[in-house]
Formats: sequence, structure tokens, C-alpha cells
Amino acid sequence: MKKVRLEIVGLSYSQTQSGAYALVLGESAGSRRLPIIIGGFEAQAIAIELEKMSPSRPLTHDLFRAFADKFEINVTEVLIYNLVEGIFYAKLICISGDKEVEIDARTSDAIAIAVRFACPIFTYEFILKSAGIVLDDENVAGAEKTENKDLQEVTEENVKAEPGEYKGKSTEELKNMLQTALDEEQYEVASKIRDELNTRKKS
Repeated sequence: MKKVRLEIVGLSYSQTQSGAYALVLGESAGSRRLPIIIGGFEAQAIAIELEKMSPSRPLTHDLFRAFADKFEINVTEVLIYNLVEGIFYAKLICISGDKEVEIDARTSDAIAIAVRFACPIFTYEFILKSAGIVLDDENVAGAEKTENKDLQEVTEENVKAEPGEYKGKSTEELKNMLQTALDEEQYEVASKIRDELNTRKKS
């Protein structure tokens, strides 16, 4: 099965879930983006490492890294391998000596560990096709400016709406809202609009 390499594009406050954050992963050699909702603790853990900050005491993921180093275990890859009912599944590919082991992990924890081991993040093509958002060249240029940025607040413009409100919009209105969301890099909102459009295509 074809794997696609991903990079962390940015982190932002979730517009639909209080206390949650949207982690945006981008296709390394393409224009697709993959938004994933994660918890505040995991978002902080990822942001701290991206910003090269040093907490006064080790966070859980730092402890994992120290433990692995002591026992000569290396995480060589993180793979987001499945998507079921909106939940992403990931695993760590670890090597100790000549032994390779796969460890199941929450996607947010896997990404937090990936940045500490500086290892690549991959997913499968079918996941990007199902949950990815395609950006045009202009939007890609704007999205690249957010790479490795700290947590940032997302502005609430006219693209924000509760999930049920999308059903009352026409397809043309949804397409316009989707483009606006992409222009403003509101990937979580864009993913929900995209889901509604995909549902209409199937019906």
C-alpha cells in the first residue's frame, strides 16, 4: 500500500470543540492537508518541541524519549494507518538492535513522539483521499507560512457554522464557504464542509 510522507504545518485552536486543537499535517510533495483534532495536553507537547522550549520538568513524551534512549530503542517512523468513523489510528515503528516492533498509539501521542525523535510521519493514500483537503498553489503558499508556528488563535469569520447548519446551505454556498475556509487556513472548518459535500455526492 502506498505511503505518503507528511509534515506538520501548524496548530490552531479548534473552532468546534472547546479545549481541543486542530493539528494540520501537510503532504510533503503535494498540496493536500490533513486536519486532526487533538487534546490540549498533546498540542502543548507538540508545540513545546517545535519551538525548542525546555519545560522545568520532563513531559510524558520527554520521559518516553529518555526511557527509549537509555534502553537503545529508536523510533524510526510514525504511521497513521487507518481512519474509522473520524478517528485516526497510528503506530510507532521502533528498532532495538536488529529487532523491529510496531506499537499502537493515539495519533496525537505518536506525533508528539515523532517530533522528539525527528522521525518521518507517513499515512496511506486512501486516508488522504478520504480526509485530506486539497489546496491550490496560492493556498499552499499561504499555508507554508504557518509551518512550525506556535499555537495561534483562529479568527472566526463567516465560514464558521455548527455542523447542522451546513445541511441548510446550497451546494454552491458550501463550495464558496470551503474556498473561504481554505484561503484563511481554517482547515478544520474546511474538512467539515468537505464532508457535507461528499455526503451529497453519494446521495
